[in-house]
Amino acid sequence: MKKFVRTLSAAALVVLVPVAAQAHKAWLLPSSTVLSGKDDLAVTIDAAASNDLFFFDHRPLPLEGLVITAPGGGAVTHENESKGKYRSTFDVPLKEKGTYRIALVSDGLFARYKEDGKQKRWRGKAENLAKEIPASATELVVTQSQRRLETFVTVGNPDEAALKPTGAGLELVPVTHPNDLFANGEAEFKLVLDGKPAAGVKVEIVRGGIRYRNKLGDTTVTTDDNGAFKYKWPEAGMYWIEAAVTDDKASVKDAKERRASYAATLEVLPE
Repeated sequence: MKKFVRTLSAAALVVLVPVAAQAHKAWLLPSSTVLSGKDDLAVTIDAAASNDLFFFDHRPLPLEGLVITAPGGGAVTHENESKGKYRSTFDVPLKEKGTYRIALVSDGLFARYKEDGKQKRWRGKAENLAKEIPASATELVVTQSQRRLETFVTVGNPDEAALKPTGAGLELVPVTHPNDLFANGEAEFKLVLDGKPAAGVKVEIVRGGIRYRNKLGDTTVTTDDNGAFKYKWPEAGMYWIEAAVTDDKASVKDAKERRASYAATLEVLPE
């Protein structure tokens, strides 16, 4: 696969601080990641946040920020959306050959403040901040929160047209194609923040099926100066990778800091 190369001088790199791990893991889980065939192909995606990875035990994820990119770079409209008590589901029609990028993207604000001496919290969109935070609020601290959840599906031969970063928030740039992963094989990826290498970021990698293990079995790797990291898959199965950073590069004027997070579900095939 063609390698994506990004350069940035060390002096221009922003200091990146890992965000504390969330109690619940948010994820997208496809029914298949690699398909062959010609007609009437589709995959079903589950979207949930859970205590046990890839098990439905907490809450469904909202689908308002769903973005599906086709192999040709165009947008795909999902079908058969449904929301239950523990998961949301939808179908993705696969009318083109190549690789699809399926993402849930959000960009909002989180605020904490005091009102009448009591600590308060607020989440919402930037345009609602002024009208929903009381004028009497004190000690107001506003944080921009950017999140991207992804998975990838390929019909036929994998390609890279849908994998180009958007330049907003924390994103994964594949060096190894995300649908070309095999047990005992090493994969390489890059993390970029606003399109530039994200150096020194810790990436958590967790194999699915943690409900049946006494230990989480997670691994943490750190990106190098070019935002790159490598990992050798110990066995086949579904994996979840997650990274998050905090910096002072918020794009919303009311926010003093920005927290950007990224997570993806990847399938590793038998060798």
